[in-house]
Parts: sequence; structure tokens; C-alpha cells
Amino acid sequence: MADRVIASHYAQPVARVLAVGTILRSAPSADSDPVTKLKPGDPFAMLDNSIGWAWGYGGPDRLVGYVESEAIAKP
Repeated sequence: MADRVIASHYAQPVARVLAVGTILRSAPSADSDPVTKLKPGDPFAMLDNSIGWAWGYGGPDRLVGYVESEAIAKP
């Protein structure tokens, strides 16, 4: 993407898997719109992890959104 988008820096995703099934959400809030359901063991490419929410992309369709941090398996 670096060849198409100008930004001050780019984040390298950290490969993780989900420890439990969870909902990928559009914003870091339990009240935000669901994007898709993710299963335990689904891959999650984490770009940020703060305030109890991890932002990245995951599942078989690699959709972007937020999951609760506790849903991610410990490395």
C-alpha cells in the first residue's frame, strides 16, 4: 500500500490467532456495528492494541475492524 497511500509511517501487522469466537466490530465499542463473526483459531493481523480493543483484519475474508483484546490468544 505504501506505493498508493502517503502516510508518515506504516504499521507492520502482528500475526495472532483468536483464542475464542468473537465479533469483529466497526469501532472499539460493544455497541458498534458488527462486521462479521470470527471463530476460535481464525487468524487476526493486529495493527494496534489499546484500551481493551485490538484493531486489524482477520478471518477468512480478512475484513478490517476491532475485536476485544482478551479474544486474542497469547503468543
